[in-house]
Amino acid sequence: MSPLQPRCPAMAQLLWLALGLLLASSVAEAATANYTFTVQSMRINQLCNSTDIIAVNGQLPGPTIDVFEGDEVVVDVINSSPYNLTIHWHGIMQLRTPWADGPSMVTQCPIQPNSSYIYRFNVTGQEGTLWWHAHSSFLRATVYGAFIIRPRNGNAYPFPMPDQEVPIVLGEWWSQNVVDVENDAVMSGQRPIQSDAYTVNGLTGQLYQCANETFTAVVQPNTTVLLRVINAALNAHLFFKVAGHNFTVVAVDGCYTANYTTDTLVLAPGNSVDALIFTDATPGSYYMAVEPHDTLSPSTVATTDDDSTATAILLYNGTSATATPAMPTMPSNFDTTTANAFYFGLRGLPAEVPSPVDVSMTIELGLGQLPCDATQTSCAGKAFAAAMNGVSFRLPTQMSLLDAQFDGSPGVYTADFPDGVPPNGTAMAEGTKVRSLPYNSTVEIVLQNPLALPSENHPIHLHGFNFFVLAQGLGTFTPGNTSAYNLVDPVARNTIAVPTGGWVVIRFLANNPGMWFFHCHLDAHVPMGLGMVFAVENGTTPDSILPPPPDDLPMCRPGSKRRHVGRPPPPPPPEAKAQPPQSPEANGRHPSNKEGEDITRGGAVRSGQDKEQGRSIMYLLLLGLILGTIVPLAS
Repeated sequence: MSPLQPRCPAMAQLLWLALGLLLASSVAEAATANYTFTVQSMRINQLCNSTDIIAVNGQLPGPTIDVFEGDEVVVDVINSSPYNLTIHWHGIMQLRTPWADGPSMVTQCPIQPNSSYIYRFNVTGQEGTLWWHAHSSFLRATVYGAFIIRPRNGNAYPFPMPDQEVPIVLGEWWSQNVVDVENDAVMSGQRPIQSDAYTVNGLTGQLYQCANETFTAVVQPNTTVLLRVINAALNAHLFFKVAGHNFTVVAVDGCYTANYTTDTLVLAPGNSVDALIFTDATPGSYYMAVEPHDTLSPSTVATTDDDSTATAILLYNGTSATATPAMPTMPSNFDTTTANAFYFGLRGLPAEVPSPVDVSMTIELGLGQLPCDATQTSCAGKAFAAAMNGVSFRLPTQMSLLDAQFDGSPGVYTADFPDGVPPNGTAMAEGTKVRSLPYNSTVEIVLQNPLALPSENHPIHLHGFNFFVLAQGLGTFTPGNTSAYNLVDPVARNTIAVPTGGWVVIRFLANNPGMWFFHCHLDAHVPMGLGMVFAVENGTTPDSILPPPPDDLPMCRPGSKRRHVGRPPPPPPPEAKAQPPQSPEANGRHPSNKEGEDITRGGAVRSGQDKEQGRSIMYLLLLGLILGTIVPLAS
């Protein structure tokens, strides 16, 4: 035995002490990221027109929220627009902060003009590419932005570290007021008019009239680039391609996937895709192209074969900016084969799927008609409507559903949403029906999208949770056909495209008390009624009880007084039990101060650079402590 061996326990204790200090420093580094969102009108010149839009901080897209896992996020939303609005943090699970989720009249009353509200929530246990958007009326068409959650220091993700990241936010553009577009559709009982263009990071690109501005990403040859692609379009499924390059998909909706290679990304409204590309093509200029995937069936019902194409440019460094970009071959607008191959081909990482199932439901998605109501002043007899299990959902008007759940206020909603499909011939009914779920129950839902006239692919989004996609297919789901389930490595999502004439089976753990909207992310379908709400009941422990609302939560009527007491700052959210895996994304520094943004820790405002410098100094001191102690022990 060497003379040093008896001293190893002492050295091990010192190393464990140092490790403990490092871990403690990691916890202490959780920051508060403060943002100010000023929502107001701005004028944009696009498609030969000058159009007034509603935007955040004078930007389209709005500011990117860029934080680390575990941070607290504080966003002061100042509504200087003429419209009521709320902001939803799409994909953030809001554990212990349901009042910050954002859907109007579900978790809060809207922020009225000349008012403000501060959203406060944590991003503990989540990493990846998500996004934020308005959740009231068609304001989402221009009020949106990326939400990036990076791993804490020391964490990595299971794919090659990218050399560069490029957020790509896809959108739709109307050359008129989008609120008027929605109001005209609702008042007439018809579908809204089609958008005039598609956009990449707010710009339409070179293929539309008027030689519009084009977003350009300059890349280095022979490097790995992470594209964070988000479909923020209001009503359009989208194909996305880059000429001369393939993608390796590594995450969707902020959740890891097994590597999936393809030349075409398919995104339903609400989806995000993280994809790696390797810049090994001949140095040059390459279009990133976006076209709509038209899912309306039969296709003759579609208004046009929309060949509208938005473009951005992937430009190799050293290539002239005036070089003619190569154009990818795009799928047909009606290419459901390519779309289904993408959706059905994704796999997640090995995961523990919650079981056994406590609540089993089948929800049929349907489009139809209802008699015009008295408010639809330009409606002729019948209005387009939509329903889940025959119930066309209507939001309350006097108080939010979460307020009613917390207060126990009667008459705001009924807890009788049906678990199954109504018999054939059952008339569509209107109602504010929710489905109560016991805390910590495992919920399995078959989403059935029958091939009727008309029907289309419905992207269904669940607030407050991620879910596992156990199976999907075309035709009618056969009850009990669990042999088709993937219980080993199912993909996890927060928004799932239910194919036209097809079905999807999802499963999640209801471990988050509150009212959680479950709705189609085609915004035209929300006022038609294609949604419902899950009311997750309280658990038995302090961290499983619905907390009271914050004092500054907006009221539905000016001058109203809140009956309950404002809550203290929330404790750290509980560990998620058997939740779908989250997607650690690109490591990197916290953004340095930008307009309306800072990083606050211990009462001091510090930039991301200060954070990195402080971490480096602390590591050097700890290393010096370890070495300074080990050397005497070894001498």
